[in-house]
Amino acid sequence: MVFGGPPEILMQAVRARRIALFTSPQILAELASILGSKFRWTEEDIREAVLAIGRHAELVKPDLKISVLEDDGDNRILECAVEANADYIVSGDHHLLALKNFRRIKILRASDLAAKLR
Repeated sequence: MVFGGPPEILMQAVRARRIALFTSPQILAELASILGSKFRWTEEDIREAVLAIGRHAELVKPDLKISVLEDDGDNRILECAVEANADYIVSGDHHLLALKNFRRIKILRASDLAAKLR
């Protein structure tokens, strides 16, 4: 996957192990679904993207269930972050960004975290 801009800066930081990237099976499944339905990616491209993320991310399997937002996918992001004891959630999703913080986890845009890393 090629990101460019702030997301690429963050992926470089992940590859250099300056920051950690966490994901869960639920997040990867939702990503695959969105890449196919919304962006019309091929099955092969989706598989490659999920594998690329898997190579750099730590997989967590949250035990807790969070239901603070209407979108279940957004709740899965929160569950992953809590389980991983994350400092930040990086997202462009307006529902998540509106929270600003969740259980001491700051919710930022990619550009905001990239600026902190400079």
